[in-house]
Amino acid sequence: MSQAAAKTSIHVTPNAGGFGAAISGVDLTHPLDAATVADIRAAWLAHQVVWFPDQPLSLDDLERFTLSMGDWGRTDFIKPLDGHPNVLELRREPDERSSNFGAGWHSDYSFQQEPPSGTLLLSKITPPVGGDTLFADQYAAYDDLSEAMKRMLAPLNAVHSAALPYSKEGFYANEGKARSMTIVPSDEAKKTELHPVVRTHPETGRKCLYVNRVYTIGIEGMTRDEGEALIGFLTKHSTQDKCVYRHKWQPDMLTMWDNRCVQHFADGGYDGHRRLMYRTTTAGDRPR
Repeated sequence: MSQAAAKTSIHVTPNAGGFGAAISGVDLTHPLDAATVADIRAAWLAHQVVWFPDQPLSLDDLERFTLSMGDWGRTDFIKPLDGHPNVLELRREPDERSSNFGAGWHSDYSFQQEPPSGTLLLSKITPPVGGDTLFADQYAAYDDLSEAMKRMLAPLNAVHSAALPYSKEGFYANEGKARSMTIVPSDEAKKTELHPVVRTHPETGRKCLYVNRVYTIGIEGMTRDEGEALIGFLTKHSTQDKCVYRHKWQPDMLTMWDNRCVQHFADGGYDGHRRLMYRTTTAGDRPR
């Protein structure tokens, strides 16, 4: 932190359509000046998912850059790295047969009262096959709805909970020692939070869908069957191919996405190969 901030000019290369962008021309192994941080944040808000190739970051570098984007997000139900309480090690060994962590479309920790605004994921070891991450644009998903559906959804709240993956009866609780990561199931996972089905992004002002298959368990005021039917429609609609970008990893790539307007899905297909990544999150606010 005693090093002088590096002044630089970033280069942003968006995907066709603008959802997702590569950022080059910056060295994240050094502190950044405020103008560069502002440029990166502007690119992130504009493109929702951004990635920085060829960034051989240490954990200290990752922590420093994360804090330039915001305060720490809260980590629940997963043991962080020793000495790095805000960093998760996402590791899968070649002989593991458990499901790949993050399989299932979701927005990180949407069950929290104030879910994280952003997630940062640093790749260290990438398998030669598989291991892609899929991202779904929730602005586009909302914009693609009919006006009648938008009116119906406008007053609705969804019930979010971590019970399905992280409760003592959840699917992670039944894995035993089959996973390299340390997941800590708890009855706390059964707590619920209400968030709007359609949220307004606090920085861009745009509306987006905020419902996902992993953490959304019902719709306030609806029967179980009614809520399940609506959640099923919305989650299918919001992850249709035209909303999705498939991200391919390289070693030493840092990727950052906006949980407020993006869902993601960790693809598998790399059994027999090691994969190692480090994850941090930035604090968010209560969805409105």
